[in-house]
Amino acid sequence: MPSKSRLPLTTDWLDYFMRMAKLCASRSKDPSTQVGAVIVAPNRTVISTGYNGFPRGCKDDYFLYENREVKYQRTIHAEMNAILTAGCSLEDCSLFVWPLPPCDRCIPHIIQTGISHIIVPTIPNSSRWVGPCLEAQKMASEANLVILTWDIDDE
Repeated sequence: MPSKSRLPLTTDWLDYFMRMAKLCASRSKDPSTQVGAVIVAPNRTVISTGYNGFPRGCKDDYFLYENREVKYQRTIHAEMNAILTAGCSLEDCSLFVWPLPPCDRCIPHIIQTGISHIIVPTIPNSSRWVGPCLEAQKMASEANLVILTWDIDDE
């Protein structure tokens, strides 16, 4: 079983999975915040992917995303989409999220799955998500969930 303090991935794998999370984010129809997530097993197998959007079968017309209140009520975050579609135990897996860290809505669920590492890019201090992300980081720390900051170069 991998140690919760050491991520069993080299830098090339970190780049690969972070780029995959970024690609997943591009599937979101949200015009203002596109987030992607990839869950990876300790053996570097992709378990699941997700992006932020509305539940299956629900209308996802553009005007619904333009109404911030409706959008927030309907949106399933990328991390939750990846967890819900995984279909297996996520114990000791790693979660890659792009371009924002998990928020206070998602982190309790992430902790409960047994995911051992979250890999995220650096969040800009000007982001409206700083508060919810900082609270999520506090909860992750309390639960001994390792959060690693990993930025990729966009060339």
